[in-house]
Amino acid sequence: MPFEALAEQALAMRRFSYIPYSRFSVGAALLGEDGKIYTGCNVENAAYGPSNCAERTAVFKAVSEGCRRFQAIAVAGGPADADPDKGLPECPPCGVCRQVLREFCADDFPVILVRSAQDWRVMTLGELLPASFGPEHVKTDPE
Repeated sequence: MPFEALAEQALAMRRFSYIPYSRFSVGAALLGEDGKIYTGCNVENAAYGPSNCAERTAVFKAVSEGCRRFQAIAVAGGPADADPDKGLPECPPCGVCRQVLREFCADDFPVILVRSAQDWRVMTLGELLPASFGPEHVKTDPE
């Protein structure tokens, strides 16, 4: 699947963000190994701690539907009133989202930082989370 399709889905998901506090909307589109796209948006909470990022929403949705292997994720974020046709700032996943992705993905997993439907940069999870701690560090029994 071309990255452009994931970029478009991530941009579209921004409109569903629940962001009454930060006014910073983020959308994510996660491509499962099965070819299905799992989407997510950020959801804020008045207590802040219970808030959830778009990337984790997409991963948790995929896992809850039985998908645990992924091909790529696209992330688009910026101020709620920003026009994606004019370009958004790059919005890399936060540290918690990087660690959640690392639970399921290898260092070469592509993370697409979307500025617009035609403009993005691809980084690997290993570039975003070097010297990471993953499941192989704690597994004692083969799955």
